[in-house]
Amino acid sequence: METLLAITIGVIFSASVYLFLSRDLPRILLGFILLGAGTNLAILLVGRIGSLKPALIDTADGMLGAGAANPLPQALILTAIVIGFGLAAFALMLALQTWRRFGTLEAEDLTEAERIDPPTLSSDESHPGAKA
Repeated sequence: METLLAITIGVIFSASVYLFLSRDLPRILLGFILLGAGTNLAILLVGRIGSLKPALIDTADGMLGAGAANPLPQALILTAIVIGFGLAAFALMLALQTWRRFGTLEAEDLTEAERIDPPTLSSDESHPGAKA
């Protein structure tokens, strides 16, 4: 089971790197989401996935039972899923606004976003330490 999961994690990481190398923003976003999923699976693999015993603390001795599932990776993964969903939603809205403003999502065509129009800068903004 662990070997199959390790191979799956490798395939997911490879797919995410392949998508990162693309010049299309939606593919880069999908690569980002896949990277988060691969990381979550890697944390799950490290946290003993073979245990079927729940992570409950016995009230008599206050200790986690022997062979019980580790609750820390589960909590970390749950937190990472929520944060990853929020970041993916933010990045999707950023890509949508980029498409609305520039009409493309190709990275090579977005050179207009990198240029600064000199007349739009006032003398105060061009020198952060300057006083009016």
